Amino acid sequence: MSKTDVSGLTQLGQAVETPASPEAAVLERVPSGNRDANYVVRFTAPEFTSLCPMTGQPDFAHIVIDYIPGEWLVESKSLKLFLTSFRNHGAFHEDCSIYIAKRLVDLLDPKWLRIGAYWYPRGGIPIDVFWQTGAPPEGVWLPDQGVAPYRGRG
Repeated sequence: MSKTDVSGLTQLGQAVETPASPEAAVLERVPSGNRDANYVVRFTAPEFTSLCPMTGQPDFAHIVIDYIPGEWLVESKSLKLFLTSFRNHGAFHEDCSIYIAKRLVDLLDPKWLRIGAYWYPRGGIPIDVFWQTGAPPEGVWLPDQGVAPYRGRG
């Protein structure tokens, strides 16, 4: 087994402040050591936070990102900092969700990627946002994202 090349990373192992905005956040990648295998990598952010662009009030979501790597893997500390950068960012749920997915696609050029963004109710209505790059490769095991539909107190 070979060691992953981390020579170009600027955040891993360093003290890094939270980026001021998602646009300012630096997403980093490392070479995939298993380019020929079709396997799913999952990141779960159960405490994602952004701001309502109209009221400035906080919005909360449980975000699940699944992707099948090609040449690259996302470096997880940079992903954490990127997701944290939304805490002071005002945007609609749909815009946050799709922006996250498209930034990762632009960075990684994965074989496949999907995002499930399960937003907690705002104004009494939960909003869930789902997006993927297309059909996953045949034969790949894709587990359910494991987030139950919002049921309120019921």
